[in-house]
Amino acid sequence: MPEPTTAQPLAAALRTDAAAAIELQGASKVWGDGQQVLQPTDLRVAVGDFVTLLGPSGCGKSSLLKLVAGLLAPSSGTVRVQGRAVDAARPARPDLGFVFQEPTLMPWARVAANVRLPLDLAGVPRAEADVRVREALAGVGLSRVAQHRPRELSGGMQMRVSIARALVMRPRLLLLDEPFGALDEITRHRLDDELLALWQAQGLTVLFVTHSIHEAVALSRRVLVMAARPGRIVDDIAIDLPQPRGAGFRVSTAFAALAARLQDSLLRASADDEEPADADSVDHSIGDSIADSIADSTADSSADSTTDAIKDRIRDSTV
Repeated sequence: MPEPTTAQPLAAALRTDAAAAIELQGASKVWGDGQQVLQPTDLRVAVGDFVTLLGPSGCGKSSLLKLVAGLLAPSSGTVRVQGRAVDAARPARPDLGFVFQEPTLMPWARVAANVRLPLDLAGVPRAEADVRVREALAGVGLSRVAQHRPRELSGGMQMRVSIARALVMRPRLLLLDEPFGALDEITRHRLDDELLALWQAQGLTVLFVTHSIHEAVALSRRVLVMAARPGRIVDDIAIDLPQPRGAGFRVSTAFAALAARLQDSLLRASADDEEPADADSVDHSIGDSIADSIADSTADSSADSTTDAIKDRIRDSTV
């Protein structure tokens, strides 16, 4: 068996003095057909940190995220969140929010009802829930569309509704699987900045997945570069710059230097991976099959059945 991949700390004080929000010890994932999507991995993420997983398709970024969320069970090793062992059989926990690549909204329900769904499932009183829904929608700039239905929104706005739905539970740990990839550059920058403001204001711990070097530099205090076949962490780069970094950071020499460093690391990691398998999108992955599950439910069942399918996914990931 391969030796565990250890993410070597570059800002040791940050990650050894603070309590751990996430701990992986020898955690791996192998599908039933023998395909290894993630080799045994050691990782520690401190409470309050903002860590980004950066790498090409097929390097196991989404699979690692789902191990942390409890949406996948490790084939070996252990995963702990906030000091508790993650149980894939019972992943629901109120201190964790998960934002998938697809919005997974109830198409017939209004935006406010979609955002309120995890609160309804958790039994939060309606008056309190409505206040939290308004706050969450304001946080992603969608207050004016609270009574719209998803079909009336652009794809980017639908994703922002999904983000609001995760934030409405006020999680301590927020896991995001490329949530802004479908947005235009201006909106993406705005939501990146809003996410940073939320992280600082609420003291969140964030684990974020992206393919974008520039987004990784703009957001992170730490970037874990991953390579494929098998998925593994190959570099751990600290972004040792103060927050907030200001509007001019994206055009600064410091930003350019960090982006160049990440690009070099990715190129080295990808040198032997000419045709990486897309491990993040294979059928075994629970999270990436959500849209198909809901579509099948819509086609084959009543609206009530579809609601149940979405509730199951939200209950598992954000409640």
